[in-house]
Amino acid sequence: MKKKHKKQITKISVLVLVALLSFGLGAYLIAFKYPPFEFLQTSYKLVTGGYENYEKIPQTNTDVSSLISVTTNKDIIKKRNMLINYIWKGKGVPYSRLPDSIKKDIIDKRYSSLKNLESIDAITTTMDYNVNSIAYHFRPKEKNNKLVIYHQGHRGDFFLGIDTIQGLLKQGYSVVAFAMPLEGMNNLPLVNTTFGEIKLISHSTFWLLDSNDFSSIRFFLEPIVATLNQLEADYDSISMVGISGGGWTTQLYSAIDTRVQKSYPVAGSSPFYLQTLEPQTSVGHYELILSNLYDITNYLEVYILGSYGNNRSQMQIINQYDNCCYNGIGYLTYEEYIKETISNLGKGNFQVFSDNSHREHKISDNALKVILADLEN
Repeated sequence: MKKKHKKQITKISVLVLVALLSFGLGAYLIAFKYPPFEFLQTSYKLVTGGYENYEKIPQTNTDVSSLISVTTNKDIIKKRNMLINYIWKGKGVPYSRLPDSIKKDIIDKRYSSLKNLESIDAITTTMDYNVNSIAYHFRPKEKNNKLVIYHQGHRGDFFLGIDTIQGLLKQGYSVVAFAMPLEGMNNLPLVNTTFGEIKLISHSTFWLLDSNDFSSIRFFLEPIVATLNQLEADYDSISMVGISGGGWTTQLYSAIDTRVQKSYPVAGSSPFYLQTLEPQTSVGHYELILSNLYDITNYLEVYILGSYGNNRSQMQIINQYDNCCYNGIGYLTYEEYIKETISNLGKGNFQVFSDNSHREHKISDNALKVILADLEN
């Protein structure tokens, strides 16, 4: 009996130890966002009922209308020019800039399963400090002569967006896909700074390059400018879709370049006053909190600039139960103000689509259907 009793105690002790280690490991993964932290985070919230906050309008004392200073066409032009002057330091958008190289008909086996794909071109743009961008231009066999820019977020290569790229190709859209700087196939160059030689390994290192004569925000936008300069004459329309950091890029780029007619940022950003309220979270990447940029214009005005213009529109897609960020229904605190401003301006359209079909940080099948339907309108 004593031996049996000791064995039971030993088994219980082992189980308790395993449980404690598992809990500790899970907490560590979630805290530092190591895979599979999103699965663990989602499971925890499901078990504890933490998704209740995602169904409530956050309570705020912010006067949202007071944050919007663009009320006339002249305000739009002035605000856009201020953004452009900050990013390109008074030199203007480089509309004559072309990519540095284009490799035609490349073979990338990762995309061999794509349907209605005729060819892929690799487009490389190299910028200051040797920071580069490698984009893929996917050309469909059966085409509608319309181009969609796809922009991937902080998770890495635009291969992660293969389902979205496939969905667009099937409908005849050409797609030019980008990764964020330093992500995917893009390089991690060594650069000389006033702090010595450093390796650019993340966006958080970009502030070391910023000066009165240079803004690292160029790295996010200039490859798109150069690529559109090369391709725009071949297409009847240009639209843009982005996820996460790519959604942020979609919002800022469409605010600056009116060649983008329809834009679909997915889980891209939320106004600062919402980011500190549950269930919102602030990711804190360099480009998302750069004070010099947001002293010029806030997120609400960025949304307006991206929506404004003849035959222009923006559909902001929010994953209501997103396990990363920019979730919930906080958009209800600003959506009508944006719509009213656009209506008063008389040109453009803005809307929010709340996707409650999943609990992940992604462009869902549901969202893709909504995007494709809107593109056809």
